[in-house]
This record gives sequence, C-alpha cells and structure tokens, in this order.
Amino acid sequence: MNALVPVAANAATLEPTQYLTFMLRGEVYAIGILSIKEIIEYGGLTSVPMMPATIRGVINLRGAVVPVMDLAVRFGKPTAEVTKRTCIVIVELEVNGEQQVVGIVVDSVNAVQEIAPADIEPPPSFGMAIATDFVSGMGKVNGKFVILLNIQQVLAIDGLAVTVGSAEALAA
Repeated sequence: MNALVPVAANAATLEPTQYLTFMLRGEVYAIGILSIKEIIEYGGLTSVPMMPATIRGVINLRGAVVPVMDLAVRFGKPTAEVTKRTCIVIVELEVNGEQQVVGIVVDSVNAVQEIAPADIEPPPSFGMAIATDFVSGMGKVNGKFVILLNIQQVLAIDGLAVTVGSAEALAA
C-alpha cells in the first residue's frame, strides 16, 4: 500500500503529455504525439490483393510504401464513407526492433491536447466498444473523456512486418 503513495505524488508532478485527438465514428480518440509523424489528406491509396481486411491499401509517401489501416474496421466497425475531413495519420512505431511507418484512416483530426498524468484514468475493464488492450487510459479533457489509444497494440496485427514487406514487394 505504501508503494502507491510515491507513485500518486509523482504522477501529480509529471509534465502533461501531448496527444493528437481525432474523431472516429462519433468518438474522440487520442494518440501520443511522439508516435505521430504527420497528417495527410486522404487519397492516393493503391489496393493490394490478399491484405488483411483492416488494411485499406498502401500509399507512396516520398518514395516509401506505407500500409494504411482502416481504424474503424480494426475496431470491428464498418468502413465509413470518405469525406472532405477524412485524413490519414502517419504513425511511426517499433516492430521487432525496426521502425515501421503505418497510416491510419480517421474521420477527422481535432487538435493537439495536453493531458496531465493526474487527468488520466485507467481504462474500464468492461463496456468498451473496442478491445481493452487497445486502450492505455481515459484522459479527461474539458470535462469529457478521450480514449487514449495504445498504438503499439492497435497496430500489432499478426505479421504486420510481413504485410509491410509484402506490400513493398508487390509495389516494386
């Protein structure tokens, strides 16, 4: 029990972390800004045969083949119609010790928000519309909750590295 006191006191003194907030099927989600490489307009997708259903296709990002994940499908929801506000958020993550770049389709990007560690609650153990291992916490912003995604888990498709390699080989 005493071990919790320093952790709680320490959490209150930590600096706020910045998160990119975005909309997906009427819900507000957030990803730590350190994982975000850039945000681009939706378009230029090339469909690749035999890709998992969650992968919409690949894009050419300055000469690199980047797979683009449909985040809604990953969360078990239907693919949405593309609108003027639909964006691809380019995320950089480490897979098996290597840096991988993946795009995720979101309905719209909101803003970069600072969320203090004291304003982050653990994810609920039930009642979530998405897998609880996809959620790192629930951030309180302006009196409302924002779902903080564990992007490593969300993008951890079995064989993602193989998929990326296959996409690059097919696009060559």
